[in-house]
Amino acid sequence: MNTRSQKLFGAICGGMLMSISLIPQSASAQQSTPKVNPCPSIFYEEPHNNRVAVPQGCPPNAFTRRLEAQGLLPPVTSPTTQSSYPQGVGGEAPEARTPGLNPCPRVYYEEPFNSRNVVPQGCPPNAITQQLQSQGITPEQAAIPRPDVSVTQPPLPSQQQQPSARLALVNNQVNVRLINETGAEVTYEVIGDTPPRSLQGKSDVMLQSLNAPVTVTLYRNDGGLLQVTPQPTSTPGMLEVRLDATTNFGQEKNTVRIQGNGSVYLN
Repeated sequence: MNTRSQKLFGAICGGMLMSISLIPQSASAQQSTPKVNPCPSIFYEEPHNNRVAVPQGCPPNAFTRRLEAQGLLPPVTSPTTQSSYPQGVGGEAPEARTPGLNPCPRVYYEEPFNSRNVVPQGCPPNAITQQLQSQGITPEQAAIPRPDVSVTQPPLPSQQQQPSARLALVNNQVNVRLINETGAEVTYEVIGDTPPRSLQGKSDVMLQSLNAPVTVTLYRNDGGLLQVTPQPTSTPGMLEVRLDATTNFGQEKNTVRIQGNGSVYLN
């Protein structure tokens, strides 16, 4: 009888110990899920700072401010409460660090920027920077100085960029014909409408029934420079965009923006 009682008591105590040991594991498993940062710092680093709009609810970067000033986006009002998400790399919990932007963001060493954008002065060279240096171009000529980061007021309408072309939209829609005059493959994307697609050299493609405003990004897969020329046609709501090769950094354009009033801007 005593032996049976001892076995029963031992089984009860063993079960209680197993239950207690599982409680901390369950609690730690529930606490291990990290929060995803909705406003990663890459939106505030070049080249994204001047080329990609931030997600809704994030502090505006330079490109977002330009779109707001031109009426393409509603003004972002400052939140009354401090966000619980510090700015860091998307999907990662940011480490404690001193405020300031990374002078050599890693995006310069990732494609397509690794093969088409020179790094700022003082940064390790990427593929395109090394290619230019091998052609006798000095680091000072190859590297683009990083602009000073400052909070500025939106420019007055008279100070804004002048449109490169104008066309009449049809039902707020536009058809865009991309004509690749280069011998290289070009990747294009209609932001928010199509994924990145390839356009072979010496060929063209028609993008139909795009709702304005429209933003089209372009880059050569071989890392060369693109000269973009928009030209309205006699057909209402039709825009031809010719893509030519160039060696002049000042002529390179990678973004075509068509506003709701038919104005066409290049960046």
